[in-house]
Amino acid sequence: MTFSIIGRDPVTGALGMAVTSSSPSVGARCIHLRSQVGAVASQNVTDPRLGPAILDLLEQGCSPEQALEKVLENYPTKDYRQLSIIDNTGATAHHSGKGTLGTHRVVVGDHAVAAGNLLSSEKVPEKMVEAFSSTDGELETKLFAGLLAGEDAGGEEGEVRSAGLAVVHDVGWRVTDIRVDEGERPIQELGRILGVWMPQRDDYVLRGISPDKAPSYGVPGDE
Repeated sequence: MTFSIIGRDPVTGALGMAVTSSSPSVGARCIHLRSQVGAVASQNVTDPRLGPAILDLLEQGCSPEQALEKVLENYPTKDYRQLSIIDNTGATAHHSGKGTLGTHRVVVGDHAVAAGNLLSSEKVPEKMVEAFSSTDGELETKLFAGLLAGEDAGGEEGEVRSAGLAVVHDVGWRVTDIRVDEGERPIQELGRILGVWMPQRDDYVLRGISPDKAPSYGVPGDE
């Protein structure tokens, strides 16, 4: 029901994820990020508890492979889960249980991992990683390029209805967190919102850190 890409910017250390699904509110359930720690995609039949559990282990010094092994050890429903992980060094790990739905695949690239289930083609994650790697610019731009490439390669078997994209830097919160929880053409709507957000993103970061130095909101009454 889902295809996603997690990625890292080796220059800035930013970590992020983009995801889409035929299910509603995929961005709220499947994206797990922690500044200077890692990114985790938890999908297929989703257990949102797995993301924070893996991030906790990464923060304690485990590698992605070690964290994945520890979380899935004695975990009774691991056959239903599809997980991908990247840490703040670029190391990766992934798991697709025996119950992963339909055509599914995980592809690891340079500072990125793409994963999907109920795919129209095994080429979808491959094309996502290729687009991520060949796109210049901010991590948000690269992740969104990966999502578009997945759709262009055939995406899911069914119609996607929700999408999300989020990124963390080193400030302790998601500097980008955009979701389309349900609707037609959610990837395109996500792109529209991203286009509005990105020119303002750093202003909102500055407002959180140094509000006295931040520009005004530019709304009536804020003069």
